[in-house]
Amino acid sequence: MKPAPFEYRRPETVEEVIHLLAEYGDEAKLLAGGQSLIPTMNFRLAQPAMLIDLNTVEGLDGLDAGDDGSLRMGAMVRQAMAEKSALVAERVPLLAETLPYVAHAQIRNRGTIGGNLAHADPRSELPAVMLALAASVTVRGPDGERSIGARDFFAGFFETALEEGELLTEVVLPPAVEGGGQAFLEVSRRLGDYAMVGVAASVVCDGAGRCDQASIALLSVGSRPMLAERASACLVGERPSRATVVAAGHAAGNQDIDPPADMHASVAYRRRLATVLVRRALTTAFERAGCVIGEGAS
Repeated sequence: MKPAPFEYRRPETVEEVIHLLAEYGDEAKLLAGGQSLIPTMNFRLAQPAMLIDLNTVEGLDGLDAGDDGSLRMGAMVRQAMAEKSALVAERVPLLAETLPYVAHAQIRNRGTIGGNLAHADPRSELPAVMLALAASVTVRGPDGERSIGARDFFAGFFETALEEGELLTEVVLPPAVEGGGQAFLEVSRRLGDYAMVGVAASVVCDGAGRCDQASIALLSVGSRPMLAERASACLVGERPSRATVVAAGHAAGNQDIDPPADMHASVAYRRRLATVLVRRALTTAFERAGCVIGEGAS
């Protein structure tokens, strides 16, 4: 298959990109890594009149460590670059742990962090990680710059809070919290396939050994990455125990999500996967936080 005819531009500045987006509107598509866009163009599921290549735009591929412990990642940072980065491993270990699950090495060599998030595939790992970490994205448009929290950015099935003419330029990951631990798990039929269910968990324990914060994000269970808020409520304020972890897993699989059925998994199977993976991810996250999991209820 070959794409339909289109015009092609390689701007060098963000301002040029915004000007082109304003000129062409819905007829324009942004090319970052191209790992999702090019196949859809080849099948003519997408037929943009204008393709705007971001690969020559200055300032979109930086990895910057904030003095407060945060990490700022340009939208054009390749997934493979982030996967191999010592800075990412130090500042955002959950992201470093998750990236090897994203497709295959060849895909990650070209795929970008910003492109993945803007694509907003509900089966993708990175949006769930951003939810679990309470990350934010910076976008630029004709009206200037704004910051959008991950909770508000993923609006629906392949849908984000990006408005017409806006470009995602940066991802901001908050500093790690003392007493925190994270974990990522997923189940797929083959390595590199989309997961049937995936879980990104982040917890923080206080000095008394109680769970102070818990954030559990799931992927492949709905039209967007989902926060398991009922599951988190089972944990916050409690001393982690096998009972609370089991309760959180049950709440995640049976109350927080309404997963779809497809050729890969039934609704019941996805609920069971979510239940088990949340339990396992939380157990690992609490261990990494240095918080002892007791036998009984708190």
